[in-house]
Amino acid sequence: MKQFPRGNPAALPKIQATLEETESEREVRLERQQAVKDAFRRCWASYKAKSLGHDELAPLSGYSKDPFGGWGATLVDSLDTLWIMSMRDEFEEAVIAATKINFEKSSLRNVNAFETTIRYLGGFLAAYDLSGDERLLRKAREVGEMLYVTFDTPNRMPISRWDFNNAKKGRPQEAPDSALVAEIGSLCMEFTRLSIITGDPRWYDATERIREELERQQRTTKVPGLWPITVYPKSLIFDADNTFTLGGMADSVFEYLPKMHALVGGLIPSYRSMYEHAMEAAIKHNFWRPMLPGSPDVLVTGTVHVETRQGQTETFLEHQGQHLACFAGGMLALGGKLLNNREHLEAARRLVDGCIWTYENMPLGIMPETFYMVSCESDKECVWDETLWKKGVLRGADEDDLSNMARAERIIAEKRLPKGFILIPDARYMLRPEAIESVFVLYRATGRKDLLESAWGMFENIQKNTMTKLANAALVDVTVNKDPAMEDSMESFWMGETLKYFYLIFSEPDLINLDEWVFNTEAHPFRRLV
Repeated sequence: MKQFPRGNPAALPKIQATLEETESEREVRLERQQAVKDAFRRCWASYKAKSLGHDELAPLSGYSKDPFGGWGATLVDSLDTLWIMSMRDEFEEAVIAATKINFEKSSLRNVNAFETTIRYLGGFLAAYDLSGDERLLRKAREVGEMLYVTFDTPNRMPISRWDFNNAKKGRPQEAPDSALVAEIGSLCMEFTRLSIITGDPRWYDATERIREELERQQRTTKVPGLWPITVYPKSLIFDADNTFTLGGMADSVFEYLPKMHALVGGLIPSYRSMYEHAMEAAIKHNFWRPMLPGSPDVLVTGTVHVETRQGQTETFLEHQGQHLACFAGGMLALGGKLLNNREHLEAARRLVDGCIWTYENMPLGIMPETFYMVSCESDKECVWDETLWKKGVLRGADEDDLSNMARAERIIAEKRLPKGFILIPDARYMLRPEAIESVFVLYRATGRKDLLESAWGMFENIQKNTMTKLANAALVDVTVNKDPAMEDSMESFWMGETLKYFYLIFSEPDLINLDEWVFNTEAHPFRRLV
């Protein structure tokens, strides 16, 4: 059994900058904070009235959904938001409801260990860290006991999609042949925090074994420093696949490297070195500057493919942007401050500004799920070239004649492509938090006042276009100019993450001070060792 390291945590560099404001700026900020709270209160009232105890409220029909086990994902994800927003009466009601969750039954055949960890275990731990309510620690431990059984395999690697009925019947439990790297490598924050609070090393031991394997193979992958999207837990092979991204399916395994460094006060030095190796590779291979009107100095993080042709290994960068990948700016802002690394802080600025640009240059002021742009030939000089953009549009549409500008203009009109975008394959907005998350972190780290204005613009546009009679709904297509079609969907992260980050950016800087707290990937704040 691996024991959590003993000793005093290191005095890590400060993350938060000194934030100053005039009295009039303060009045505006507090008005905006209240508007965010009003939006949350409205959603919470509808969820409580129609779906309390279920995972999600369907914001158009008013029905309930249970995609995360039927254990009340929105309820648990919202506990710490209720506390942070000083909604103490509602918090107490929510705690009472949460204590009644029965984790012995599930709406699903298989438990998603990753989602259960970040939403339920993370939600209970954060609410306990904030409130000190022992009822929440008991529920956290209950979830932790369940999740610990997913590690009951011959090689101690977890079962990412766990059939607990098979486990109850005594059937063999084995790690999967393949899994997403984020689902295997993003359990450490929650498991380590549970071990720190309880003094029981089992959970730390479980995820420390994964960390050791990730570290052992970090420099042997096809892009040394990065782990590929797909890993093979059963055979302990984490370096064989050929696709590398900081976006979906891999995101949080990288996000947790600097966050674990902060959480444990530097007592596990490997997290720092693993983060440095990963970002050295990402800055070199994944980040790219898009060619955009006005030539803004911004970055986007793309997907790297490594292929072997006729015995030669070639690396290709797919110039795709993802809303999910917008977390990267906040990660680099956090890591840059913790390590006093100016290169990381500069990359953070450019990545966050890239996400803000994408929001502001869509018709509704909202970023789509995925998009493509033309990459600049040089990171230093990048002049807007309309002909080159139109050729990119033709290439994105698989057209053979890249000189047919009339055809390009028709595609631009048909696909509703704003200048700079050459393809938008997934035009949805799912109420995601990643962009405002990084705007919030960069603001706390730098004090840049323009980020407050960007955040408010994002909030206003999201509210204007996603509000329903009950709450807020995901959008089908953000390329339209008005009246976007809605999906009957409001994932728990809307209230657990998106609205929380909007609230916090307009809050006093000591509310969840980043020098004392660190967020898991579901925006649940854990108390740091300091």
